[in-house]
Amino acid sequence: MKIKFSKELGIGISFIVAVLILVFGINYLKGINLFRPANFYYAEYPNVSGLEVSAPVSINGYKVGQVREITYDYQHPGKIKVLLALNKNLHLPADSKATLEQTMLSGAFVNIIIGKSSQMLSVGDMIETQEVPGLLDAISGDVMPAVNNILPKVDSLLANLNTLVADPALTASIRRLDGITESVLGVTQGLNATVKGDVPRVMGDVKSITHRIDTVSSNLVALSATLRALPIASTMDNVSQITDNLSSFSASLNNANSTLGLLTKDPELYNRINQVAADVDSLIVDIKRNPKRYISIKVF
Repeated sequence: MKIKFSKELGIGISFIVAVLILVFGINYLKGINLFRPANFYYAEYPNVSGLEVSAPVSINGYKVGQVREITYDYQHPGKIKVLLALNKNLHLPADSKATLEQTMLSGAFVNIIIGKSSQMLSVGDMIETQEVPGLLDAISGDVMPAVNNILPKVDSLLANLNTLVADPALTASIRRLDGITESVLGVTQGLNATVKGDVPRVMGDVKSITHRIDTVSSNLVALSATLRALPIASTMDNVSQITDNLSSFSASLNNANSTLGLLTKDPELYNRINQVAADVDSLIVDIKRNPKRYISIKVF
């Protein structure tokens, strides 16, 4: 028997298939895989700001599931129920906790803290939740007090800075600094001009002095050569010999037994020489007075 499909039945089946494809496609785009087996657990939070369906559920940063559904619990006002689809192979101890944590860019996610109980949660049970301070709460709790303490100091610093800027002495100091800068610039320009004008002359003088020093050095070299050519050795020998003779003469004078020593040290010999000199002097005087007594002249 041949089954005939009416046009209306075909349209209905096509619509159902289209709806299924749409549902699966939307969930797929959200990151929800309806064909992957999962265990479902519930968690309740007073505030799920930033948490969205398909948000990741992780353990120590590793993704083990995702948020499948978020609903408001009308039977318990103030509670928001979150359906968690976790990996089929994951078994949670009874004392495990599900915390809601915030991120800077991707909103919020659920973090599972594995407990140590030997009793396991059953599929569909409620996981105990734990509040974790959000990023803004941490900033408000830690940073804002420090900022509040710094703000009065910043205000005081700005006030002192405004007072300093408005002080006429600062303006006068800046003007004096400008004058000093101009003076230094003028001195620098003068030095540059001096260097350009005088340095060549000074270098010429230095060259002249260097030439004279070279001439003096050449003369010293020639004098040194002349001195080396002198018979210094023989001259020193002669000087040494003269010194020895003088030493011998001095020794003879100091020796009482030598002739020179007797002349200088024997008073009797000295007196005799004086007596002889006196007699000779008397003889010469007598010869002058009576020459005929000593000289006889005969005339033939």
